[in-house]
Amino acid sequence: MALLDTLTGPEQLRSMSIDQLEELAGEIRAAICEQVSRTGGHLAPNLGVVELTIAMHRVFDFGWDRLLFDVGHQCYPHKLLTGRLPLLSKLRTREGMAGFPEPDESPYDLFRVGHAGTGISTAVGMARGDTLNGEGYDPKSRKDGRRVVTIIGDSSIVNGVAMEGLNNAGTLKRQMLVVLNDNGMSIAGPQGALAQHFDRVRVSHTYTGLKRTGKEILKGLPGGEALRDAYHRMGEAAKAMVGDGTPESTWFEHFGLLTVGPIDGHHLPTLIEFLEAVKDLDRPCVLHVKTIKGKGFAFAEGDARTFHSPQPFTAAEGQELESEGCKVVVKSGGRSFTSAFGDALVDLMERDESVVACTAAMPDGTGTTPAMEKFPSRVWDTGICESHALDMMAGLAKTGYKPFFAVYSTFLQRAYDQAFQEASLQGLPVRLCLDRAGLVGGDGAVHHGFADVSLLRTLPDAAIMAAIDEPSLRASLEFMREYDRGLSSVRYPRDDVSDRFADACPPFELGKARLLTEAVEKPDAAILAFGVPALAAVQAAEMMASDASIAVYDARFAKPVDRSLIRELVEAGVPILTVEEHTLQGGFGSAVLEAIEEMGLKNATVRRHGMPDRWIKQDGRKQQLAEVGLDAEGIEKQVRALLARQSDVRQGVEV
Repeated sequence: MALLDTLTGPEQLRSMSIDQLEELAGEIRAAICEQVSRTGGHLAPNLGVVELTIAMHRVFDFGWDRLLFDVGHQCYPHKLLTGRLPLLSKLRTREGMAGFPEPDESPYDLFRVGHAGTGISTAVGMARGDTLNGEGYDPKSRKDGRRVVTIIGDSSIVNGVAMEGLNNAGTLKRQMLVVLNDNGMSIAGPQGALAQHFDRVRVSHTYTGLKRTGKEILKGLPGGEALRDAYHRMGEAAKAMVGDGTPESTWFEHFGLLTVGPIDGHHLPTLIEFLEAVKDLDRPCVLHVKTIKGKGFAFAEGDARTFHSPQPFTAAEGQELESEGCKVVVKSGGRSFTSAFGDALVDLMERDESVVACTAAMPDGTGTTPAMEKFPSRVWDTGICESHALDMMAGLAKTGYKPFFAVYSTFLQRAYDQAFQEASLQGLPVRLCLDRAGLVGGDGAVHHGFADVSLLRTLPDAAIMAAIDEPSLRASLEFMREYDRGLSSVRYPRDDVSDRFADACPPFELGKARLLTEAVEKPDAAILAFGVPALAAVQAAEMMASDASIAVYDARFAKPVDRSLIRELVEAGVPILTVEEHTLQGGFGSAVLEAIEEMGLKNATVRRHGMPDRWIKQDGRKQQLAEVGLDAEGIEKQVRALLARQSDVRQGVEV
């Protein structure tokens, strides 16, 4: 029987031989690759941390000690080691294993983690809290106390929050271990000066004597007085452990963190030896570990960008998935909004030399790769630093360019301060292209884009739009190109584009909606739909055509809303259903209600429908839409409830 099949918890790792641990590592890689090939998911990041995760669980007891993930998409091996193999077959579904750490699954998961840069700060908080509770590890007074470990990687160390965390970690007067998983990659290629620094460290020829040097130095670092004495006496020897002995090689030590490495992240004896050596320190430490993203499968190692988070894939005909010599075919669906945006951006940049663009570590995920390749001097990947990216775009706007920032809706939240202060407050026309807006499917709650409208609606002169298909996406981008009164945005989902209304798409006019159904003098009800729910609303209207006349509008704008249309409908006594793939708190429906109140309209019958005020777990996007009633059947149900309310109002029934 395979070792993985018999593993019920990480405590079993401590009785295994190195050979058995290496065998287990191979089984974990095979299980992850086989499952991701069927369902999609994060592949290369997880393949790269298998030995590292085994070694951490071998040395530490994370049933008591604390393990905090930074980039949560590196957690699959951790989950398999903590008894969740039975959940793997339904990866990224409601019944199965979440693709990110999930406390509801296991006490071994401490935070739901989907945004980069947070692990060090939360680790500092838990270290301080455990110490205040009298539970923190201390080599003198509490040797059985809780140790704290955080693993950070995929270049999220360059994130601003990570820098703030490092700065504060250096003030701790107790053990805390930061494991830097340095795989030479981000989600795409690494960006920035710090990434270049790690490249220099990785190629340093003085690494050859590292293991021997590190072992000798760490013999004198058990904690307490011996650690303090040795630390002051390290001098050049300590510097040699992280590179060539020059000041640039001790970068983390400027934050007050003892630094060890880089070491081989795939050599279990070395990993275990070094983790044991730093386990009992009385001060914070960085262990720099060099890994290979996609390790163990040639196709993933050779193209870690494609296999970072691939769709389902198969081996080429006549082959089987294996570690060597296998050609892999990634299954493709229809044309995505992301691809449509990428082509539209290239078209904009060809027509207008003042258009520039950037993304924050997501050139493939946001579709900016084609533009980056064609216009390398006008498109940038800033790395995982959304706040910097938006500020940089504001600077470009100030110099007369037309900047487009392509970013996932959920990650825009990290740059709201910059959208407020450096863009909107200055009256600068920064343009936000919000991919993954709404429900995102298998990535679940950590990645749902449900707050962008509420956030951006607070900004004066902002133009907030949504696209329903490729023609409307192109039309919205063209509107944004010319809109210079302030910040503008367009949202679109992680989905394929529909061709239902592809024949004609009128230009966007500020604050004007578009009728999608046949015009009638007075419909029984009107649906004002913001974004792709408009397509499901049309289906719902067709399903009700035999007993009710329903007008469906593509609202296009959540700010400003179409006041003339709203006034016309209310004054005609037509009940209104607003629909949005966004939270109801401060969303499009709220904007419609506010407009009615501000215009002083009386006797309006309005029902709002959107994402519920609760967390929606991982599953297929289609299943999630049905769960929250944003499919055609769910919208039909809402329309019938609206008509029933209108009937009660007309009959004088209190509602």
